[in-house]
Amino acid sequence: MASYYEILDVPRSASADDIKKAYRRKALQWHPDKNPDNKEFAEKKFKEVAEAYEVLSDKHKREIYDRYGREGLTGTGTGPSRAEAGSGGPGLEHHHHHH
Repeated sequence: MASYYEILDVPRSASADDIKKAYRRKALQWHPDKNPDNKEFAEKKFKEVAEAYEVLSDKHKREIYDRYGREGLTGTGTGPSRAEAGSGGPGLEHHHHHH
């Protein structure tokens, strides 16, 4: 699964403005009306782009995403408490080390 940064083609250091521009460009590119021959694929991409933008354009969500990845945003959306419940105590160290 591509990261939200990859979906929008922006570096992790992208500013909110960069993200907005990238989103506009991608949303136009993948708009289903612009891809009549390939509508289903375009719709899927379009949704991904919208989801990526929703997270990266929200400072709080972006921080969670940077820290915990997509898992931090699904479910209740509160990072640590959910992770503890899922791992039985302080077992977090050996997860998120893939940069």
